[in-house]
Amino acid sequence: MAKATNSLPLNPELTFKHISVDCIHVLARLIAKKEVQAQLRAQGVRVQYVRPAEINERATAYLSQHPEVWKEALARAHQIDDAEGQRKARQRLRRQELRQRRSVYESDHAKTPIEKTQEKLQPAGD
Repeated sequence: MAKATNSLPLNPELTFKHISVDCIHVLARLIAKKEVQAQLRAQGVRVQYVRPAEINERATAYLSQHPEVWKEALARAHQIDDAEGQRKARQRLRRQELRQRRSVYESDHAKTPIEKTQEKLQPAGD
């Protein structure tokens, strides 16, 4: 039986990335709260005097009325995930460079003092 192969490259936007659902919920709620606060400021209300519970209630209502916030939160979560992946890749590269440097230093010091003395005592050219 012939095996099916996928000759097309994977679309990076459609590939699976592990992003926590909780992360998306938090980001969506933050976006909604910021929007509610901006609306309150536009009305001339000082946000610092509005009860946090009221802002949370309005943010929940805003989330239910504006489903595009969830898409924006998902896009932001992907950006955070990509940035974290790049940071980890830089960190891995840096660790490899340090390991290589360490191996060079260790190779210079790998000989015992007796081996170093014996090298000095051997006549050159024979």
